[in-house]
Amino acid sequence: MDEELSLRERKKRATRQRISDIATELFAERGFDAVTVAEVARAAGVSAMTVFNYFPRKEDLFLDRIPQAAELFAGAVHDRAPDESPLAALRRLALRLLDERHPLSGVGERYPRFYRIVVASPALRSRAREGVEEVERALATALAQADTADPDLLAAVTVAAYRTVFVASARRLLAGDPVAEVARDHRARLQTAFASLERASAEDGPR
Repeated sequence: MDEELSLRERKKRATRQRISDIATELFAERGFDAVTVAEVARAAGVSAMTVFNYFPRKEDLFLDRIPQAAELFAGAVHDRAPDESPLAALRRLALRLLDERHPLSGVGERYPRFYRIVVASPALRSRAREGVEEVERALATALAQADTADPDLLAAVTVAAYRTVFVASARRLLAGDPVAEVARDHRARLQTAFASLERASAEDGPR
């Protein structure tokens, strides 16, 4: 039964990714606002209802990693080593994403095209802001469960710091800066940001 469920889940994830990939190509060709969900469904060979089963909103077809971001940030806190602080675990996650050139790191050869589509669409920019809030709420919940002092504040400043570094690197990539150079500076800024957060957290002390 577990194997069947695993196979079913893998198929669902593959279908979700295929629909998102097809939608992304259409958005890149014609712009987000010019493409309808019905057109995405036809291109993917599924019904519009199937698309909405996987993606509640059109914007989620493109910004499809928001749930993964929330899961990763919360998971870093939940799954940290017994002697590891939440901030240390989050720092480790941020650096791993960068090393992997994961889409959620914000640094990679292919990502400027993604950023241009977002910048050109008010709907996507709005959804991206909502996504940041969703990640922040998920992280705050995880920090509260970890008995962290003032989890809402810590989640807010951590996500804000990560977003600030992410956006700065995205702007540089859009300007044509070399990826290796952006990645090096991105790492340095992450290290500085988390060092500052850890110092502030240590000054606050435990509850």
